[in-house]
Amino acid sequence: MRPGPFWLCLVFAASALGGCASLAPPYQRPVAPVASQWALVDPTAGQAAGPVAAEIAWQDFFADARLRQIVATALRENRDLRATVLSIERARALYQGQRAGQFPFVDASASFAVQRTPSTLSATGDAFTSRQYGVGVGVSAFELDFFGRARSLSEAALQQFLATEEARRATQISVVAEVATAYLVLAADQERLKLAHDTLASQRDSYRLTLRSYELGASSGLERAQAQTTVDAARADVAGFSAQVAQDLNALTLIVGAPIPDELLPQGTPDLLTVFTDLPAGVPSQVLQQRPDVLQAERTLQAAQADIGAARAAFFPSISLTGSFGKASADLGSLFGSNALTWSFLPTISLPIFDAGLRRANLEVSEAMRDIAVAGYEKAIQTAFREVADALAARSTLNDQLEARQSLVDATVLSQRLSNALYRNGVSSYLELLDAQRSLYSAQQGLISVRLALLSNRVTVYRVLGGGWRDAALAGERVPGSSPSSLPAR
Repeated sequence: MRPGPFWLCLVFAASALGGCASLAPPYQRPVAPVASQWALVDPTAGQAAGPVAAEIAWQDFFADARLRQIVATALRENRDLRATVLSIERARALYQGQRAGQFPFVDASASFAVQRTPSTLSATGDAFTSRQYGVGVGVSAFELDFFGRARSLSEAALQQFLATEEARRATQISVVAEVATAYLVLAADQERLKLAHDTLASQRDSYRLTLRSYELGASSGLERAQAQTTVDAARADVAGFSAQVAQDLNALTLIVGAPIPDELLPQGTPDLLTVFTDLPAGVPSQVLQQRPDVLQAERTLQAAQADIGAARAAFFPSISLTGSFGKASADLGSLFGSNALTWSFLPTISLPIFDAGLRRANLEVSEAMRDIAVAGYEKAIQTAFREVADALAARSTLNDQLEARQSLVDATVLSQRLSNALYRNGVSSYLELLDAQRSLYSAQQGLISVRLALLSNRVTVYRVLGGGWRDAALAGERVPGSSPSSLPAR
């Protein structure tokens, strides 16, 4: 082999062999600092049966077609989610830029130089003009990554990219849950407003009858005043709930990020959601490892682990190569002739001797960042466990609360009817009738609140168990924890 291209072959061979070693400590997932089982969940209840929440697309979880359309709009228009997607593109570019440092940068060049030498400096005593033409390719200061510094930095950038991907999934889960919850709150307040309107109409009818009775002398002024108070209270509730419905709509519009057509707005709170019956809670080690926020914390930990490898590699010698290969001639016509070959090869080795403790400080910083990331990962696990435990605790009692509230409404309806009959027959006072009416109104409002809490809890359980990031149109998308489909080539 001619000596010219020999160093080029050496550079590319070194780039292929470089990075074979890494000084980063081997990664081990920290032990989850939580219990092995959720509270209020029977470990023998066959929780593994049926799909887990993370595998259920949000289109399959929500049965209400209007809600599905609103969620789809939010996933296109929500600004928080849009900013997160742009952060993924930024992290992807940073990773690709860091990864490029593992390969030599080869540049092509062409040059032309002309120089006049005066007679006073010429060896012949005559002035002359010289010209030089050149073309070539070269590599400048390519570092051979024998100790894995560039590889560790590339791995850290990759894990940061994966962390932003998990952040996008976590944001989507939050957006889906927030839209559904805001939709339910709007529906419940609409039902409260309708109940207030119905109560106002009923109280006005009652007031007219009482006023007529007062004018005929059959009832007292106290009864007329008491009837007036019920009308005024109902009017105040109508005004209050009207404002609340408007505010709920504003909140939902903000989350969605676009105006919502009237035909998509809810009409009361019927069975808006269909959840797979007894959505399995699963075991913590399985569920928590599928939550994107936990995976994001783990990716951050892995990035910090890789940074330790880069900091350790800084203690070892660095070897870099610089060189060029091409043609040079004083005559353009002979530039590509056999005698115009030119090349240079300049290997450099740098051995750290004294840096006043800078490398040691950088290593300690990277180790501290790793320890911080471990604490952050454990905190994410604990927070996720607490959220699931709280949601399951509420789920275990809400059905009983709903039954009790429904029974209370039924009983107060009967009580109000009996009180009305007794008052009309002169057996009881108007105050007793008013008390029965107020009890019925309060019971009906309580029933709406418990129904809202039950439906919202279904959304919450779905969210905290990791559901909401999967799209039905992307059935083949990865399961959390594996490499994302958008991952750039390593």
